[in-house]
This record gives sequence, structure tokens and C-alpha cells, in this order.
Amino acid sequence: MAADSEQVILSSMSINGPLGATTQPSGFELKTSAEAARTRSSRLGLAGLAGAVLLGALLSVSAARTSVPVLPAFLAPSIEGVFRNVDLHLPLYGVLASLSLMFVCYLIAVRSAERLSARTLLIAIAALNAIILLGPPLFSTDIFSYQGYAREWISYGTSPYLNGPTVIQLDPLYTYIGAKWISTPTVYGPLFTVLSGFLAHASIAASMFWFKVIAAASSMITVALIWHASRLRGLDPRRGVVLFGLNPLVIVYGVGGGHNDLLMLVGTTAAIWALLAHRERTSGALLMLATAIKLTAGLVLPFALAAGPELGAEKRRHKLLVGAGVTAAAIAAMSFALFGLGIFNLIPTLHLVQTEGDWHSLPGFVNVVLGHVVGQIVGILLGLVFVYAFVKLLRRVWRGEMDWLDGLGWATLIMLVTASSVLPWYVAWLLPVVALCTDRRLWKWALIISGLLLFTTMLSYLPTGDTFLGIPIVP
Repeated sequence: MAADSEQVILSSMSINGPLGATTQPSGFELKTSAEAARTRSSRLGLAGLAGAVLLGALLSVSAARTSVPVLPAFLAPSIEGVFRNVDLHLPLYGVLASLSLMFVCYLIAVRSAERLSARTLLIAIAALNAIILLGPPLFSTDIFSYQGYAREWISYGTSPYLNGPTVIQLDPLYTYIGAKWISTPTVYGPLFTVLSGFLAHASIAASMFWFKVIAAASSMITVALIWHASRLRGLDPRRGVVLFGLNPLVIVYGVGGGHNDLLMLVGTTAAIWALLAHRERTSGALLMLATAIKLTAGLVLPFALAAGPELGAEKRRHKLLVGAGVTAAAIAAMSFALFGLGIFNLIPTLHLVQTEGDWHSLPGFVNVVLGHVVGQIVGILLGLVFVYAFVKLLRRVWRGEMDWLDGLGWATLIMLVTASSVLPWYVAWLLPVVALCTDRRLWKWALIISGLLLFTTMLSYLPTGDTFLGIPIVP
């Protein structure tokens, strides 16, 4: 009898609760507490979504009346977007505060994404893309360089791989091109140059708008690809699409600036999805198309080839190489036919741009603080660090010691940290891969690198002569 009573008591105790707690009350309390936590998380996530969209809208709507750094002051009214008649001006510190708060809202949304409905998340991302699309170009004049290189080739008959936009000084577009690029040949792949050629005869305003349309559409397509690839990986896609689709550096800078990095990401993310879906030839072809837009995409192929037996090993590698090889041959034939041997100047130009560096990168920061020579040495050392890390990660993936997307994610992160020239929207290279990774540390580092890039970018907006920790800030 005593044994039976003891068994009844033990069976009624919760193994999850404190010693002596019975199942029913403990289960009720835990359920109530969990429901309350989920409710708070959902409300906080909705607040984060709303805040990110509203702050993005504030930046876009006010841009036409806001001075540098948001919008170059010399833009014609036709290029100021549909909000040009809205009399809203943000001072510099209002811009900095808006960007900072938007990033905080983004962090909240990422943390709470899995508590929110897919429809809510996708509507918020689409709305933010649309608002940024309808505004003027934000924080960059690269969108005009794209058309400048296209006009060089189509309208003036010179190779953009051999000459900078200085050859079109009499063209009205010339005044819109950033000073850094007027003497620099194009650093973009031949496929992007060919695509840009279709907009060479368009007006400056029309060309600007269509490059932004391409960037916004690419952003949304990448979100859809992350969603479907996450399903193939057995992951909840909601946090992944928010990680990429609501990131201020992707939306405000990438879409706002009409940057071709987002078009490149359609190719790389589609290639990853195709490989996960066992469409190896398609995957190889997509990777080469993405690389022909921007050479950065070439980082994906080695890790795709090194991927372990879970994706099919030898047969998979053969099909992947066939797809990549045939497409690369077609792109090479097109490039030589249209641009001749000048296409080979692309690599030296890229090296020159990386050597010059910029303030946002680690070597560039050292260059500002300690001088050009020290910065150059640091840049070389960091380049060696990347090569070592790349080889080590690739070896681990080949041996089956690391998931291939985790390896690619770490390699991309290290590339961003060690590169001599890093611009804020480059973080977009990392985010689709991280969204599909299994290593949760990469998620933390993706958010950290996003925050650091935004922080250093905002520092560069301070007027000349301002300092940070006693260090002169040079915009």
C-alpha cells in the first residue's frame, strides 16, 4: 500500500518543474508563462516591423529636401522621386538618429520573426522596398556610374574596361558621377555592362528609376529564394527573410542606391536553391551568370563543389562543373566579341580599387589613423589571413567536417572583415548565406558586422574636423 501511494505521488510530479511540483499546476503555470512570453515577443516584433518601415519611409520621403549625405544637392527635380514636393527636411543628426533607430527596430524584428505570421513579414518587407524605390537615390551616386559606363560603350564607342567616364565630360550625366569613379574604368562584370547598355539612351531620370526597380525586384526575389531554400534545408524561413529583407544596409543603401550587388545575389541565391533542389547544371550556370555581374559571386562555386555526400558527391560535382563551364564559355565569347582584350583590364582595376581602400574597411581605418604605409601593410596581412581562412574552411567542408553553407558563410564574413575596400551595402553578400546556415554564431556575427558597418558609415557623415575618440573623422 505504501509503495503504491509513493508511486502515485512520484508519477504526479513534473520532471520539468521544481522538486515536489505536481504536473497539472506546473503545466498550467508554464503554459501561461510561455503564452505571455510569446504574446510579448509578437507585440515587440510587430513594433520592430512598424518602426523599421516608418523610419525607412521617413528617410525616403524627406530625402528630396535633406542635404548630404542622403541626397546630393545638385540633383535635378526629375530625379528626386515622387516625394519631391513633400516639404520635410531632416538635419544631419536627424538622419543619423533615424538610421540608428531603424537598425534597433531591425534587430527586434529579427529576434521576434518566428513569432509573427509570414504574411505580416512579407508585407512589411515589400512595403519598405516600395517606399525606398519611389524616393530618390540614397547615400550613393553609383547608380549614375552604371549609366556612365553604358554610355561610354553604346553612345561614345569606347571600352568602359579601358576608360573611366572622363571620356564623356560633355555629357550631362557626367556631373552626377562620383569623383572617385570619373577616372576609373568599370569594375563590373561583362553581363552587367551589357544589361546596362539597354539603358544607355534613356534619360538620366528614367535610367535612375529602372536601376532602382532592378534593385528592388532583386531584393524581393532574393527574399523568395531564401524562403524556398530554407524549406529545403528544413529551417523556419521567417527569421531568414527578415535578416536579409529588412536590413537597413540592404534596403536603404542597397535598394536606395540601386546597387547591382542585389542583382548578383539573385544569381547566387538561386544557384544555392537549385543545388539544394538537385538541379546541379542550373546551379552552375546561375553561379557563372552572377559572377558575370560582379566577380564576388565566384566565392560560392568552390564551396558548392566541396559540399559533402549529402548533395550527391561525384555526379553532382560533374554536373555542376558542366553547367558552370558551358555558361562561362558563352560569357567569355560574348565578352571578347563586345569588349575585346580590354576585358582583361577588369582584374587590375579591381586590384587598384582595393589598394586605394576606403574608410569603412579595417585597412582603410588604419590608413586614416596611422598612415598609408601602415595601412598598406595591414591590408596585405589581412589578405593573407583571408587566403589562409578560405583554404582551411574549404578543406573542412571537403572532409565533411563542416556544412558547406556554414563554410561559405564564414568565408564571406572573413572576406568582409579583411577586404581593403568595403561599402555598407556589401553586407548583403553575407546575409542570404547566413539565413540558410546551421551555425547560429554566424547569425550573431552577421548582425554585429551590419551594426559596425552602419556605425562607421555614419561616422563618415560627420563634418570634417569632427573626431571620434580623438581620431579625426574624414568623410
